[in-house]
Amino acid sequence: MATTELPPQIVSDGPSGRRKRSRSRSPGEPDGIPPSTRRRSQSPSRVHVDLPRVSDVDPIRRAERERQLAANIAAMNLEKASNPKVQDSAQDQAQKQAEFAKLIGSRSGGVYMPPARLRALQAAAANDKLSPEYQRLSWDALRKSLTGIVNRVNIANIKQIVPELFSENLIRGRGLFSRSIMKAQSSSLPFTPVFSAVVAVINTKLPQVGELVLTRLISQFRRSFKRNDKIVCHSTTTFIAHLVNQAVAHEIIALQILVLLLERPTDDSIEIAVGFMREVGAFLAENSPKANATVFERFRAVLNEGAISHRVQYMIEVLMQARKDKYKDNPILPEGLDLVEEEEQITHQIQLEEELQVQEGLNIFKFDPNFLENEEKYKSIRAEILGEGSEDEESGSEESSSEDEDEVVADKEGIEDRTETNLVNLRRTIYLTIMNALNYEEAVHKLLKVQIKEGDEIELINMVIECCSQERSYSTFYGLVGERFSKLNRVWTDALEQAFCNYYTTIHRYETNRLRNISRFFGHMVATDAVSWVVLECVKINEEDTTSSSRIFIKIMMQEMMESMGLKTLAERFKDEQVKHATRDMFPMDNPKNTRFSINYFTSIGLGVLTEEMREYLKNAPRLIMEQRRAMLEQESNSSSSDADSSDSDSDSDSDSDSGSDASPSDSESDDSRRRRRTPSPPRRGRDGSRPPPPRRGVRDESRRPPVRRDARDDARTPPPPPRRGARDDSRTPPPPPRRGARDDSRTPPPPPRRGARDDSRSPPPRRGGRYPSRTPSPSPPPRQKDGRGFTRRDSPPHRRDERSPPPRKRDMDGRDRGGRG
Repeated sequence: MATTELPPQIVSDGPSGRRKRSRSRSPGEPDGIPPSTRRRSQSPSRVHVDLPRVSDVDPIRRAERERQLAANIAAMNLEKASNPKVQDSAQDQAQKQAEFAKLIGSRSGGVYMPPARLRALQAAAANDKLSPEYQRLSWDALRKSLTGIVNRVNIANIKQIVPELFSENLIRGRGLFSRSIMKAQSSSLPFTPVFSAVVAVINTKLPQVGELVLTRLISQFRRSFKRNDKIVCHSTTTFIAHLVNQAVAHEIIALQILVLLLERPTDDSIEIAVGFMREVGAFLAENSPKANATVFERFRAVLNEGAISHRVQYMIEVLMQARKDKYKDNPILPEGLDLVEEEEQITHQIQLEEELQVQEGLNIFKFDPNFLENEEKYKSIRAEILGEGSEDEESGSEESSSEDEDEVVADKEGIEDRTETNLVNLRRTIYLTIMNALNYEEAVHKLLKVQIKEGDEIELINMVIECCSQERSYSTFYGLVGERFSKLNRVWTDALEQAFCNYYTTIHRYETNRLRNISRFFGHMVATDAVSWVVLECVKINEEDTTSSSRIFIKIMMQEMMESMGLKTLAERFKDEQVKHATRDMFPMDNPKNTRFSINYFTSIGLGVLTEEMREYLKNAPRLIMEQRRAMLEQESNSSSSDADSSDSDSDSDSDSDSGSDASPSDSESDDSRRRRRTPSPPRRGRDGSRPPPPRRGVRDESRRPPVRRDARDDARTPPPPPRRGARDDSRTPPPPPRRGARDDSRTPPPPPRRGARDDSRSPPPRRGGRYPSRTPSPSPPPRQKDGRGFTRRDSPPHRRDERSPPPRKRDMDGRDRGGRG
């Protein structure tokens, strides 16, 4: 029986009666597993293309046009999809151009950019050399290059700097060059002669550059003078003065500036004028002497007016003294800066009051449509100035002819470098080698590798000594370096000996600390026999040939030798015959004055043991001199006339009888007394009481008369001479002959009358008035004459007085003056 299948029942959900659709079971799915959640599959995304919308009234024509535009856009998209690199490069190029435009948009060149990035931008801009970006980059590079070259110039490298300046485009960058050199000069005034020399060299080839620099300087001077800017005014006038010295500017501009400054003198204007005149005065004195004299007359008038301060007046006086010295400290062209021949120089005559074309626009970048053409023109000018075009011809001629090559080499060898650039480089190398060495052995090893020309060995020794002198205290490092060099080769020994003589001659130029280091260095050299002791020949120890510096030098050197060798060894070394001959001027024995000076000097420095021979010589020197003088005196005494002898003998006998001496006169005593009679005896020889020294007035004639014979009591009444040392002892002796005779006669015993006279002389002093009471009878004296004042005057030698009461010595002269003067 056939069965009928019923349709599936529809289960109603809720009151609406909707049925929930059951999920169909997959064939391989088991019955017990619940079905998974059903998801709808997403349809593929459609590519949305923005088709152009065309506005047209006719719908058919509008549809056609939209179809064509869509086809073109699709073709372009397909092309971009096929070449993605071209698209990226175009985008990068656009980004680089935008960044480069931002970089050069500012005046200072923009923010910092790494060099690699900047080079990439420059390479991107270099593709189009006519673009403003490329020209701006080249302008910035020119500005930086000119500034760097100007800041590096000095006397030593000026010949290498000038070609570098000409290699840059000075015609395009003349404004940049003028600004850079003026700024560098104002910040470093001592280098003004160098900057003016650079301008002078450039002016010979490119006169418009020199004229622009001079014009801007004059304009800057006028502006600073009106603003009372003293600093800028002083720097500008200094630059103008040196340009006048280099013949870039005419001297008329210098005279106009001086007239302007001296017209209404103030402290600042006179100070600027003095500084300007000091720089340009030598040039004006040589080329415009009348104008120079007029300027100094004006200076003198300002000085006499006294309207300025004392400081500025002193500056004018110093300027006048510099004029008298012919500006020896301010020459026209310093050494090494006379680079231009007088015939080649171009002088610009610019007046101070005329209108000036400063051309400030040359300092700012401007786009040049003919940039490449102008660059090519300057390349040809540069080749003509520097001679670059003839290099190929010269090389061809050298290859073709070997004789020409030999001649060129000979010419190069004949070039003389007067700037001493090689010498400066050599000294720098030696200095750096010494400073970088760890010990003296390493220093000597490295210094021997330095290439030194024959004859320049002294430069190495000088640099070693200079480095030693620059130290705060002496270092044995340098002494060991010098000692090692002297033992390596005789050449270095000769150089050290020559250096010793040079430094001893010029030691007064060094300060105390440097002098001490140098002297200890040479003390080490002499003590270790690094140099021969014969070098001491140049040392002369005397008052005339030494200075304070040389004496300090010898003192420290000798003390260093004593510390190194010992005093005993040093003394023995100086006794060597060869050393003694070399040091004959250090220990002089030719003049007692020099000998005494040398003894005192070496004794004061603690080396008195070295002066034994000089002391022996000085001890025996007076004996030799006295023997020579005695021989001369004996020869003179033997040659005296016989008439004088006879007359002197008579006078000697009278004097002996008057004094009552027992000693028999000898020939020598008669000669001595004869000399005393011929010449007035000095006071020191007249110690005897029988021959008193004559009083000052009225008694000199009495000494020439023959003495009257009298006994001892008369002698006791005679007033003695003024008190002298040893007068009592000498009063008992007869009159002495010269000095030597006086000692011998003083030892003779006094006669008996003298002894009584000495006892009587001790009586109490008499009354004032010159009259003494006579207690013993005495022979009648000769008649006396009284003057108007009541005092007696004796025309003849005095007679005997009371021997018991002689006047005291202190009042003796008063009593005799009162009694003897009328």
